[in-house]
Amino acid sequence: MASPFPERILARTRHVCQRPLVAVMVGIALSGCSFDLGSLMPEKDKPQEAPKAAPTDSAVSAGNVSEAQAHTAKAQALAKAGETSTALDEFNRAVALDPYNAQALYGRALIYQGNNQHDFAIADFSAASGLNPQKAEPLLGRAVSYLALGKVREAAADLDEASEADPHNVQVWTTRGQAYERLGDKAKAAASYTKAVALRPRDDAARSGLARVGG
Repeated sequence: MASPFPERILARTRHVCQRPLVAVMVGIALSGCSFDLGSLMPEKDKPQEAPKAAPTDSAVSAGNVSEAQAHTAKAQALAKAGETSTALDEFNRAVALDPYNAQALYGRALIYQGNNQHDFAIADFSAASGLNPQKAEPLLGRAVSYLALGKVREAAADLDEASEADPHNVQVWTTRGQAYERLGDKAKAAASYTKAVALRPRDDAARSGLARVGG
């Protein structure tokens, strides 16, 4: 992914949990995230579930979709500039206009996550993932929030799926290793760290994790 997660959010997110390992997981998983998912757009021919609290009683007009995309683009630019409060307002407008806008849902989820509002983040990551089930980014994002809430098994399940969706994503493998390390499954943790190191030999987090589990 091309654009780094805004440093202001990353700095706050590092303080999500009391336990250092979870904080490391959050930082690693978000450090390469981007608000602009490019190809992550709704596939209208697939069954879709609108996000909760989104208007679903009428069809989304073409005008609404176009306006929502404009708000999403503005929100992405604001978020990358660190103006997350204003960006959140724009993402809210985009989702209100088009509840099937996966980019807006994902971007809003990242802001919620950076604000430690993990329940809200999980809801939006879930909606974005439901609209595009083959994308690893929403699964990784949701896993990070699950980890912050101590729901390690749920996180591991998401990371298993994300690793299948994008087997070349180093962050997925590193975070998966840390999740399984927390679960006490050293074999799966070592396998995940090994995969991350194979993809990025100088990945310090993956190398440190591999050393911890005896890989």
